[in-house]
Amino acid sequence: MDIQRANEIAASSVMVNVSYEGVPIYIQHVNEPNEMARIYPLNQPDKEQNVPLHTLKEF
Repeated sequence: MDIQRANEIAASSVMVNVSYEGVPIYIQHVNEPNEMARIYPLNQPDKEQNVPLHTLKEF
């Protein structure tokens, strides 16, 4: 996923279908300089992690 689209999704009030390794996730924050995103699985909001943007897929 590119940085611009990840920022749009993170800022949106509308839920967008995004996955990380096949798991539906929520994007909390995008770290542009490092091209990373702070995410968590929709069914496990306590499992926050930082992942590379290129590993996120919009579906």
